[in-house]
Amino acid sequence: MIYPIVAYGDPILRKVASEITPENPKNLPQLIADMFETMHQAEGIGLAAPQIGLSIRLFVVDGSKTDDQEIKNFKKVFINPTILEETGQKWAFEEGCLSIPTIREEVLRPAQVRLRYYNENWQLCEETYNGMQARVIQHEYDHLQGILFIDYLNPLKKRLLQSKLAKISRGEVKHNYQMRFPNRK
Repeated sequence: MIYPIVAYGDPILRKVASEITPENPKNLPQLIADMFETMHQAEGIGLAAPQIGLSIRLFVVDGSKTDDQEIKNFKKVFINPTILEETGQKWAFEEGCLSIPTIREEVLRPAQVRLRYYNENWQLCEETYNGMQARVIQHEYDHLQGILFIDYLNPLKKRLLQSKLAKISRGEVKHNYQMRFPNRK
């Protein structure tokens, strides 16, 4: 099942997501499969549960559709993740977000992230990721914390984007995947 992507302006994108258990949400394996399907249909490389309207600590990543060799074979499920450490020199990269179509901006993030999470089989994992893998994880993890990539922009840049963001929340934006807009009239 393909879910509509929640657009900028929906309050769920600003909530800190709740932890989940193997029993709740029900049919977690199907939800994970649906999230991958939704992400692929929208041509994304990461998708967090709040982006489909579920305030739970779950995100998926899959870089197989990209040309970037660093994330080409990077496909994972992250359940109840906790970032333990972010290290390394911060580096800039232009990020975008399925919930904020048409806007891309440079964001500084640390080069390395160490996190603890459960995989789709409820096995506890602790791993360190570098470079682009770390960036994708940090971006999706932020969604679970109610943070969007635009929050890292300087105040002037954010002010310049306000009218575009307002249009996105009203559905006045080009997109090629299903979306749910909070302020559509």
